[in-house]
Parts: sequence; structure tokens; C-alpha cells
Amino acid sequence: MRTSVEAVEYNGIKYAEIIWADTRVQKTTFFSPAESSFQFGLLAHEAGFVEPPHFHKAVARTIADLQQMFVVQRGVVAVQLYSDAGELLREIVMRAGDAVVLIHGVHAIRVIEDMQCISVKQGPFLGTENDKVFVQVKA
Repeated sequence: MRTSVEAVEYNGIKYAEIIWADTRVQKTTFFSPAESSFQFGLLAHEAGFVEPPHFHKAVARTIADLQQMFVVQRGVVAVQLYSDAGELLREIVMRAGDAVVLIHGVHAIRVIEDMQCISVKQGPFLGTENDKVFVQVKA
């Protein structure tokens, strides 16, 4: 079993976690801490497993951050992660099946080959003017 999950940290702050496409787990494994506002992991069960019908309780939660997850379906995309000071920390080149959770800080994308990604983040969507803050970064 190979687990290929990589954390990107800088000055003690976790900026992102990458789940590479070749990551394999034998049982369902969540990689986010239980207290994180965004829970992510891999579901894994043996053939024949049945989960009983269920729903998730509506519980009021206070969320002070906005994390985002990309799952590449096709193509190649680079995700750049920047420090709070605008310095490039890392560029992550992702291909089909790779996923990244953006936990903290400034990020950008650069499309290398036509791509399509699943993007997941907390809602509700408040409109672009209330959602994004564009930042000048260091060259």
C-alpha cells in the first residue's frame, strides 16, 4: 500500500495538501484534521460493502476560512502557492486524477494543457466581488 499525500507547509502554516492520483488506501482514510472546516479523504471499501441509507444532520457551523479543492479530470494544470508576503512557495503540476486542497494563502493556476477540474469549496457563493481578492505577488 502506498499513500502519496503530500503537505505543503511554510513557517509552520499548512498551505495545501496534495493527493496524487497513485495514492492507494486499504480502508476509508481522511487526511484532514477532525477540527478542519473542510474534510477530505479517500473512500475505500471491499466488494460487497453496503452502507445503509442515511443523511447528514444539519448542524450550524461557524467557518472563518474558505478552503478549496481541485480534482483534475483531464489535462495538465499548475497550481502556484504563495506565502502571505507574496513569495512563490511552490508550483504543483497536476494531471488527471491528482487533487489538491488549498488550505491557506494566495494561489493561482496556469493551464499547461486544456484541462477540466472538479472544484469544491464552501458556500454560499456571494458573487465574485465578495469572493476573490486579487493580489500582487513578487516576480
